[in-house]
Amino acid sequence: MLCFFLLVYCLSSATTSELLSRHRRAWIIGSFEIEEGHRGPFPYKLGEVNIDRKYPIYFELQGQGVDEEPTEVISIDKEFGVLYVHKAVDYEEWQTLELRLQARKMDESIETRLGILISVKDINDNPPRFERDLYEINLPQESTQGSNLLKVHATDIDKSETLNSTFHYEIKSVSPNVRDTQFFIDESGYISFKGCLNYKVAEKFTIVVEAKDHGEVVKLSSSTIVVVHVGNGNNHLPVISGQTGTGKVKELETGVSPLRLHVTDKDTPHTSAWRARYTIHGDEGENFKILTDLETNDGILTVVEPLDFENGAQRELLISVENEAPYYPCKVKERTSSGLWKVDTIKGHDPSGAAEPQSVKVTIDVEDANDPPKFSVTLNEVAVMENVPAGTWVDKVTAVDPDSSRAKDFLYKVGNDPAGWVTVDPLTGNITMIKTPDRESPHVVNGTYTILVYAVDKGIPPMTGTATLHIHVWDQNDNVPQLTVDSLDVCVSDAPTTTNIEAFDPDEAPYGGPFTFELLGNVEGKWRLNPGYGYTAGLVKEPGVYPGQHTIHLKISDMQGAFKVYNLSVTACGCTLTPNCRTRQKSEINIGPYALFMIISSLLLLLFLLLLGLSISSKREFFTMEPEDCSGGILLQSNTEAPGDNCEILYTIMEEPVCMEQYNQSNFHIPLNGRRNRRHSARVTFGSFHSLNSQPRQSFIHSPHQNLRRESLSQRSSYTGNQSNWTSGCDSSNQFEDMGNMSILQSQNLSCATESNDMQLHQKLTLFQEKKGDSLDDELHIYAVEGNSDTTSELEAISISEEGSFQDALEDLCPKFHQLASTCMTAKHTTL
Repeated sequence: MLCFFLLVYCLSSATTSELLSRHRRAWIIGSFEIEEGHRGPFPYKLGEVNIDRKYPIYFELQGQGVDEEPTEVISIDKEFGVLYVHKAVDYEEWQTLELRLQARKMDESIETRLGILISVKDINDNPPRFERDLYEINLPQESTQGSNLLKVHATDIDKSETLNSTFHYEIKSVSPNVRDTQFFIDESGYISFKGCLNYKVAEKFTIVVEAKDHGEVVKLSSSTIVVVHVGNGNNHLPVISGQTGTGKVKELETGVSPLRLHVTDKDTPHTSAWRARYTIHGDEGENFKILTDLETNDGILTVVEPLDFENGAQRELLISVENEAPYYPCKVKERTSSGLWKVDTIKGHDPSGAAEPQSVKVTIDVEDANDPPKFSVTLNEVAVMENVPAGTWVDKVTAVDPDSSRAKDFLYKVGNDPAGWVTVDPLTGNITMIKTPDRESPHVVNGTYTILVYAVDKGIPPMTGTATLHIHVWDQNDNVPQLTVDSLDVCVSDAPTTTNIEAFDPDEAPYGGPFTFELLGNVEGKWRLNPGYGYTAGLVKEPGVYPGQHTIHLKISDMQGAFKVYNLSVTACGCTLTPNCRTRQKSEINIGPYALFMIISSLLLLLFLLLLGLSISSKREFFTMEPEDCSGGILLQSNTEAPGDNCEILYTIMEEPVCMEQYNQSNFHIPLNGRRNRRHSARVTFGSFHSLNSQPRQSFIHSPHQNLRRESLSQRSSYTGNQSNWTSGCDSSNQFEDMGNMSILQSQNLSCATESNDMQLHQKLTLFQEKKGDSLDDELHIYAVEGNSDTTSELEAISISEEGSFQDALEDLCPKFHQLASTCMTAKHTTL
């Protein structure tokens, strides 16, 4: 196996050598160099390609600088192989140009292939460039010399690691030129300074920094500007110049300012170097604080915790002042040629004390005032059993009056007692119950009842001390379990139905739940509980329960056996669509807003139509018949001027009464005139008159003395209205309501019973005769009786022929009344 691999290797080596020898002329490589940025003139000769020629050939050149970027830089003489440069090349873009040269025979066959590499020689044509044209920095005045302030950065794009790309930094100028401040820059570009910065001397420095390369032929450079802003420093300490204020404060007062300190500072106003900061020393009770007035820089001393006169009538304090910015003066002592200078600085506090903040002692006088009584314990915790009787002692509070120069009398009072459970003895402070405590009271929160007790002295004004008493009420089993609801709904179905029963107990454990539920009475096959223990029981309805109302006796017991029996009302009903009766009832009456709007609109429309109909039916129009022509085409004037005889119809009424079945109400009234010439007259008024065409009939009016048979008259026309006075004359002054209701009935038979009207007439006549007292002399006179003597004239019937018109009948009506009048007069004389 090893021999096989050696044989293959030898054969491969021999083949490769033969190939290289065969194609040696195709891979000859030549190289040339051109200078970057050559100024010409163009074209200039770069070089010549030499090839042994035994026969005529011509050259072709391709690649970068010819037909590839950068194009049209290099060309070749096709016959002699001379290379020419036609324009300058930038090294920063093209470091080399790779070309391909072919020498062809005249028959176009390739004789030689040559690769040409042209190198571009770099020159110093690019200066170092800074990343930014302007750098800015803010420095506090307290900055220490030698510290790096900022770094500038520049780059050179010439060929790296050559003198053309190597450069250094240099500070060309600084403005203003301050004697105690000198800036410098290192080879990395970091800028720093020597000496001291002083805002008062120079608020800003402008520095010009240059970067310069090391080119052999020419040295190129560029510059940038660095601006350094110096912050205001604390060069001067504040000095206390005075104080104002009474220096007195009343005992127990807070928020008052008994003293104000004034300071001066030479630093720039309203800066951190000028603004004062005060510190109080010797205030063990932390009763004071001092704030700085931002406008005046004064220190305002304020009482934040009440002072007690009994602990001392005066308070002595030490108040120091300094600036918010640390005090940092700087002074150059020696300027050395190398390294940092020697300077003196005092940063913060000077150990020697030369630069320590200034301080001043102040005294505050405390004026005595009436102090409130103080309880020895301001928060008491006691426990009381629930339902203890009134009068039970709860606790005792004790207070003292700290006043040393005033009376120490005070009384105890109950300040806040929400349920009014306790009372306190005003002298001893003993607290007792005046009501039975109930742990389930809404004023008991988490088993704790809170009251406030006051101790009020007799000073002017009186002062009050306060103590808090927490009464922890221990629970008792004084409540039985209760149902959340007293009625339930169940569904009637063929399968058992379960409804939950929930109970609760105001008592806490172990006097509350879980509960034991029991059904009492005969519930076998009807009701059962599953489960029957817990806070919720399941009431199971058996299939045999009929729909309707049921009362179940339910016993509920708590964990200690306290129980109560409830009469639970259960409604059983069919629930075909919903799980229970209540849900079904709610779903049945569930009406959408659109349907509700339609129902209300319909009701309003119906109400409007009813009101409209009522207003139309009750509307009446009144017309007055003019006297010039009262007939209106129906009635005629009779032109009869003579008055009729005083013929009075006694105890007679019109034979055709008002039909009560057709009209609402008849105004039937018979007023009787007083006695006049031993004659009595009855005047009959009907609320409605009817046009009747009926046969004469007989009716009787019964009186206490005799029965009279009356002959009824056939009336041919009448008017229907609320009330009309009918007169036999042709008077045209009658007024009619609603002329549209007038009807002329020429051929109509209408009869109505008049028995009720006769009875009313009989009663009124009897009452009249009783009042007058001589009923024997006032008899009814009969004017026309069937079968009477010849002396009585017979009246001609007034009738309207059906063939004739009503207009013609009216023309002959008035003369017939004269005949009636004469008959009446004859009967009167006969009677007399």
